[in-house]
Amino acid sequence: MNTQNLIDKITALPAERIAEIEDFVDFIHLRERARALIRAGTAASEPAFAAVWNNPDDSAYDAL
Repeated sequence: MNTQNLIDKITALPAERIAEIEDFVDFIHLRERARALIRAGTAASEPAFAAVWNNPDDSAYDAL
């Protein structure tokens, strides 16, 4: 979809609908930031857990 086409559609709406769209866009931004934070936390914790996950005692669980 063309960005300008979307802008044209939005500007043709009544003000209360534009407010709804703005709220929805804010929600999407917050959700993306939360997902990015979760991904960053996961990536940051992987080295700390590597020693726990990669050991001979737990190798039987790797096949599950």
